[in-house]
Amino acid sequence: MTETTVGIGGAAESTDMVLNIGPQHPSTHGVLRLRIVLDGERIQHAEPVIGYMHRGAEKLFEARDYRQIVMLANRHDWLSAFSNELGVVMAVERMLGMEVPERAVWTRTLLAELNRVLNHLMFLGSYPLELGGITPVFYAFREREELQAVMEEVSGGRMHYMFNRVGGLKEDLPAGWLGRARDAVASVRSRMDVYDDLVLGNEIFRGRTRGVGVLSAGTVHAYGVSGPIARASGVDFDLRRDEPYLAYGELQDTLKVVTRTEGDCLARFECLLEQTHNALDLADACLDRMAALAPGPINQRLPKVLKAPEGHTYAWTENPLGVNGYYLVSKGEKTPYRLKLRSASYNNIQALTELLPGTLVADMVAILGSLFFVVGDIDK
Repeated sequence: MTETTVGIGGAAESTDMVLNIGPQHPSTHGVLRLRIVLDGERIQHAEPVIGYMHRGAEKLFEARDYRQIVMLANRHDWLSAFSNELGVVMAVERMLGMEVPERAVWTRTLLAELNRVLNHLMFLGSYPLELGGITPVFYAFREREELQAVMEEVSGGRMHYMFNRVGGLKEDLPAGWLGRARDAVASVRSRMDVYDDLVLGNEIFRGRTRGVGVLSAGTVHAYGVSGPIARASGVDFDLRRDEPYLAYGELQDTLKVVTRTEGDCLARFECLLEQTHNALDLADACLDRMAALAPGPINQRLPKVLKAPEGHTYAWTENPLGVNGYYLVSKGEKTPYRLKLRSASYNNIQALTELLPGTLVADMVAILGSLFFVVGDIDK
């Protein structure tokens, strides 16, 4: 009996394959590159390669005065522009020891929650699209347009609102705007069951996401992951409740911190969806309170040249995608000496090095999309 050994060229049966995902734009929401090592269909190692969109925002902050940096700050997470502005102006106000008028506080809270809904709707529509379901994104943009209309009316901008100012807001609300905002919130709420039924009720969607990409609470803490992704893994942390700012201290009865324990792609989507429902409730609560407020100023008068006193401070907010922080260092000039940005997506995306190994290539897009990141928020 003769024994024959058949060889495969290049010893392919024992060689890992290195695959680059990206950095072409259609790969994700922006230009991200993933360098993954495969053993057959299973991922052995994953390395997120970032920096393809780097804007150098932190360095640009040092060459702009405190009015101008608001414009730079609202662009890193282009789906959360209003929330991005908030951290900067809150840091400067803290340095100045400035009290913001009550109407400005409540208006900021309302607009921050409307911005949260706009952010979440984008991901609620685009995530099923990445898994092959095209219909939900059309519904998402329909609801977004309702809210974009009132945001555009009040600020003049559709994506980059530039409505926050040190000491308050740019200007007062248009006549009748509160009523139109209430109608828009009610209209969007009435159609939110689309995502409950069309997406969560879809057995293919559930099959592609349940038990896939499980992120442990320990990994969340190790990588500084925050926002709905962290809460989907059972990490019950939300700055709006745990360290209230703006008017959130008075909204604790309405505010609901949504958590899950599964930590998989499905849990992350469910957290995002429930948080959207709660943001609409918070917006209604703000509208009720604003209707009862007495007329008054919406900003503070500022000197022609605004200088923050020498010192340093840190202001953080619960942005739609997670914790967003600004560490401001001032030497008493009209520009920051240093302004360090801690963005949510930057930390969240690092967890891919733990999430992807051991999973199938077919599940990679499902896991990647469930981290709900904006690449500009990574490449700050």
